[in-house]
Amino acid sequence: MIDNTKKVQERVVLAGVISSKEDRRKIDEYLDELAFLVDTAGGVVIERFVQSLNYPDPRTFLGSGKLEEVAEFIREEKIDLLVFDDELSPSQIRNIERMVGCRILDRNNLILDIFARRARTAHARVQVELAQYEYMLPRLTRLWTHLERQRGGIGMRGPGEREIETDRRVIRQKIALLKEKLQSINKQKKIQRQNRQQMVRVALVGYTNVGKSTLMNALAKAEVFAEDKLFATLDTTVRKVVIENLPFLLADTVGFIRKLPHSLVESFKSTLDETREADILLHIVDISHPGFEEQINIVNQTLQEIGAGDKRMIYLFNKIDAYTWEEKEEDDLTPGTARNISLDELKTTWMARENAPALFISALHKTHFDELRTTLYQEISKVHNKRFPYNQYLF
Repeated sequence: MIDNTKKVQERVVLAGVISSKEDRRKIDEYLDELAFLVDTAGGVVIERFVQSLNYPDPRTFLGSGKLEEVAEFIREEKIDLLVFDDELSPSQIRNIERMVGCRILDRNNLILDIFARRARTAHARVQVELAQYEYMLPRLTRLWTHLERQRGGIGMRGPGEREIETDRRVIRQKIALLKEKLQSINKQKKIQRQNRQQMVRVALVGYTNVGKSTLMNALAKAEVFAEDKLFATLDTTVRKVVIENLPFLLADTVGFIRKLPHSLVESFKSTLDETREADILLHIVDISHPGFEEQINIVNQTLQEIGAGDKRMIYLFNKIDAYTWEEKEEDDLTPGTARNISLDELKTTWMARENAPALFISALHKTHFDELRTTLYQEISKVHNKRFPYNQYLF
């Protein structure tokens, strides 16, 4: 007999803090992203709460009055989960739970849960499990009493629900074993990369959900999983691509995001080796996103942190088919932004003045792909001819 019952989505409330120096639109963008994370994890956002504070309350993150308002809403609407757009301390989570009476997740735990859901290969699963245990270790006192009464749900996927009785000593042993296993896998990956050193290597980098996998599929005619969700792919995919008579390797890598948990960055360093060892980076940007400039900065900062900030880069401003703008009134003297200037005008801004090439494309519809292939051919030829000067006549 086929079970046609649908899994009930968890009802979620979001909470964030904004300082007096921050723009309200910015916190709205942050909570939009947090809502997208919740949707990716399988929940549905019912309401958002924002409080203006110079700094979060060290006990309860939100002020007591605001938290009481949140707690009342949670009781009335039968909310399952309260998610905060920041990292919470174990004591903050414990104090908030007492007041609101539902499960609490911070941003880091939510991202870890999504990674656990998205991990498909043994390599990705080991990396995510290691990050989960390292996140869990300082939170054991709260987690064990909390998990004893839980039966799954967002943020409950992974080692915790199966190892409730585990103490710190056993967790540390598990972390050590996972690191050994990861080290063994990384050695195999390193050998694979060394075997590919004869070819020019190009890596796709960018914020999560900007269209890297879609571009990979379009250029390499591959079948990389692509979905309008955050972190659709975690594993690095490498494909051989030929433009005219010039072959090269194209790698699709995991996307970056604001406030990416440090434990995940550490665990996924081997996956990011494809980025560090690439000859050219294709930095994919979602030009239709209102905060694309901040996303560019976050990606560039992350590239610096992993030692790939000095790579030759080509900016690909993707999703031009989804770009929208509102024309300013003639007497409006406010500076132009991505919200009120046309795409043609945007092309004449800082993007055209950067040292790196900048192209405007649609990976979904393959718009301006001839220009993209020409630019790729020129840039890859430079690397190839420098590496193999005696073979220049071939290209």
